[in-house]
Amino acid sequence: MPTVAGNIVDTLVASGVKRVYGIPGDSLNGFTDALRVNPQLDWVHVRHEEAASFAASGEAALTGELAVCAGSCGPGNLHLINGLYDAQRSRVPVLAIAAQIPSDEIGSNYFQETHPTELFRECSVYVEHVATAEQMPRLLRIAMREAVEKRGVAVLVIPGDVGLTDISAAAEVVRSYAPRVIPAESQLDAAAKALNKGKKVTILAGAGTQGSHDELIAIASKLQAPIVHSLRGKEFIEYDNPYDVGMTGLLGFSSGYHALKGCDTLLMLGTDLPYQQFYPEDATVIQADVRGSQIGRRTRVDIGLVGTVADTVGELLPLIKPNRSSTHLKSMTKHYEKTRKDLDELATPSKRTIHPQYLTRLIDEMADDDAVFIPDVGSPVVWAARYLTMNGKRRLIGSFSHGSMANALSQSVGVQSAYPDRQTIAMAGDGGLAMLLGELITLTQNKLPVKAVVYNNSSLNFVELEMKAAGFVTFGTELSNPDFSTIAEAVGIKGFRVEKSKDLPKVVREFLAYDGAAVLDVVTERQELSMPPTITAEQAKGFALYAVRTVLSGKGDELIDLAQANIRQLF
Repeated sequence: MPTVAGNIVDTLVASGVKRVYGIPGDSLNGFTDALRVNPQLDWVHVRHEEAASFAASGEAALTGELAVCAGSCGPGNLHLINGLYDAQRSRVPVLAIAAQIPSDEIGSNYFQETHPTELFRECSVYVEHVATAEQMPRLLRIAMREAVEKRGVAVLVIPGDVGLTDISAAAEVVRSYAPRVIPAESQLDAAAKALNKGKKVTILAGAGTQGSHDELIAIASKLQAPIVHSLRGKEFIEYDNPYDVGMTGLLGFSSGYHALKGCDTLLMLGTDLPYQQFYPEDATVIQADVRGSQIGRRTRVDIGLVGTVADTVGELLPLIKPNRSSTHLKSMTKHYEKTRKDLDELATPSKRTIHPQYLTRLIDEMADDDAVFIPDVGSPVVWAARYLTMNGKRRLIGSFSHGSMANALSQSVGVQSAYPDRQTIAMAGDGGLAMLLGELITLTQNKLPVKAVVYNNSSLNFVELEMKAAGFVTFGTELSNPDFSTIAEAVGIKGFRVEKSKDLPKVVREFLAYDGAAVLDVVTERQELSMPPTITAEQAKGFALYAVRTVLSGKGDELIDLAQANIRQLF
């Protein structure tokens, strides 16, 4: 007779799950032993449970299917929380097995006792304690269904003794199929009237447009509307798109900013852009989202359309009047061409330093046509947003909603495990890589050929930029870094290091072509400014205050370095 743990493994296999990420522990013994005897489900041993949950988040983001991680009782499963928050906020399906202390010890302040059902509640769509073996098959089915249908995290808290209990239950199959959701006719009619009335229509599109590229281009063509995209929408929107005017938000382009601010009618498609200051103040706003609860969350909305993007656009298209003016579109695309040219001119080699824009441009040019890029939160995300080229086959994932450091290397474990032959490039910050440095050993142990490029500016660079904009003298952000290529070599990974621009093209090519895991440590310009699409009066005031305070604190040399690094951006 199989155990509860064995039934879990059999159900996961029957439902198409291929692997589980985690670290063994005594309360997980029943589960890991069930994995041992079922070779259809791989155990991917990581060095930190946070990396396990990030790996599951990365796999789920790329495949769209359920991914699984596990942690032993107490500290073991608590380490999962950060990566599970990321999966929950990125709306990707993840199941977490959180082992618990022995059932008869719960409530006694036993060794390693915690209350996972309370701790995981905020970062999940479903969390439940399994008290008896008889509950398990049904609760497992419910948890998996909640994760795949609500696109979020489900957590099952299972005492080790319950996992070892014999049970007579067959494996079940839980799979998800994308539904068709179409808005109410009255709302479609109202949206069409507003769009037909608008003279300057702009589309703001996000991650919800995945799989709807043709429909997006069709409605932009009919509306003669520029398309602005969010960061999470970049990979699905900007390729083969004559209506693209770039990204908006804190990391975006000035062209995207002006296309949004200058419209009289805004059509939001599958987007949850959180920054209220980037929305137009005086426009008619139409928002389409499959989750009706999202409508009006970021800005005032006049007409809400609850539906999937492809189906909603399909219903709208016949209602849109043809032969519209292209004046607004031409103005915004011209603005985008200038913005794009200005950005590209910053991605050039320098004799005195290595600009991160230049490094990112080279990676973009030399990476595979179907490469997966995973930037760390901080400045690598800025350069990825501005200098990576999407083509419909490449993917760009990251901790874009949760905003956690250390996501790049750990998520690459999940992506590379799911697609061992696909080029996976972790664009790591020096702080992010150091935070979960042990995951380099995970690459070695699991023979994962991840390519990790380190933007080594010896600082928490984006934090420094935020300090400057707020008027603070930079403090506590300096990093005393080792040679990361040497560390890579010490754990069995090929290491490369570059300190001069002239050496970069050759080494980037060798790094990406290397057959196996590799780390490229690039010493980049610390004082590089990632200019926002627009600068507010408060930011200008803050930067001036930073300059005065920096001089008065005896750190005036920093201002000279700042000017030398960014003079090409100012003139």
